[in-house]
Amino acid sequence: MTGRRLALPRFVLRLVPALAALAAALALAGGAVRAESLVSALSADVVRIESNYTGTNIVVFGEIARDAATVGRPDAYDIAVIVSGPETDVTTRRKGRFLGIWVNRDSEVFADVPSFLAVHTTRPAHELAPRPLLEEHRIGLRYLNLRIARASNVPIGDRSNFRAAFLRLRLASGLYAERYGVIDFLSESLFRTSVPLPANIPVGDYRVTVYLLQGGTLLAEQELPLRVAKTGFEQHTHWFAHQYSAAYGLLAVLLAVFTGWLAGVIFRRD
Repeated sequence: MTGRRLALPRFVLRLVPALAALAAALALAGGAVRAESLVSALSADVVRIESNYTGTNIVVFGEIARDAATVGRPDAYDIAVIVSGPETDVTTRRKGRFLGIWVNRDSEVFADVPSFLAVHTTRPAHELAPRPLLEEHRIGLRYLNLRIARASNVPIGDRSNFRAAFLRLRLASGLYAERYGVIDFLSESLFRTSVPLPANIPVGDYRVTVYLLQGGTLLAEQELPLRVAKTGFEQHTHWFAHQYSAAYGLLAVLLAVFTGWLAGVIFRRD
C-alpha cells in the first residue's frame, strides 16, 4: 500500500504568513502586558518661594506596578530619580596673572546645562547600567554631557579641567547633588526618596524623572512636572526686574540714596 501526501488547500497556504504575523503580534502584546510599569507622584508639584524661604524638601514616591502575569526576574530592582531644572548656557572662567593681577583669562561656555540637578539612586550610578544608557538619561553627574556652546579657544586637553571646575562649583553651591542609597523601599514594590531644594534654587519649570532599572536594562520611566515660583512681593519684584531692568536699576539707586539721606537725618548729631 503506497502512502499519499496530504495536500493542503491553496487558501490555507495563503493564510500561513498572515497567521504567523498575527502570532508574533500576540506574543509581543503578551510581553508588553507582563512588563513592569511605574506609578509615581510628588508630595507637591509647586514650590512657592517667599521672603522667608530657606529651602525645602520634596518627596518622590511611587510603586512598581506588576500583575499576575509578570515574569519573574533574578536581579533586584533599581530606582533612579532625576530632578532637573530649566536649561541655560553657563560660562566657566579661569583666572590667570596679568601684570601681577589675577584676572579672568580663558573661558568655556556650556550649552543647555540644567540650572539645577539632583540625582538619587539606589546604588552608585556606574553599577546600574552601561555608560551609553546613563549618558542618554543623565543618570549620574559624571555622565552629564556638557556640550560646548560655540567655538572655543581652549585646548582640547584643557577642556576636562573646565568641566571639573564647573561641576565643583555647582556642587559647592548646592545646585548639583548626587546621592545613592537614599531611596527607601517600603515594600517589594513601594519606594520613596526626599530631595532637598536649597534656598538659592532658580525659579522655573522642572522635570522629575523616575527610572526603573534591573540588570543593566531600563524597564520603565515616568516624568512628572514641578514648578518653582516666587509668590507675593518677591514675585512682583522678580517680574519688574526682568521686564524693566533699566527702571529697576534706577529705582534701586534712588532708594539707596534716599535711605542713606534718611539715616543721616535721623542719626545726625546737633
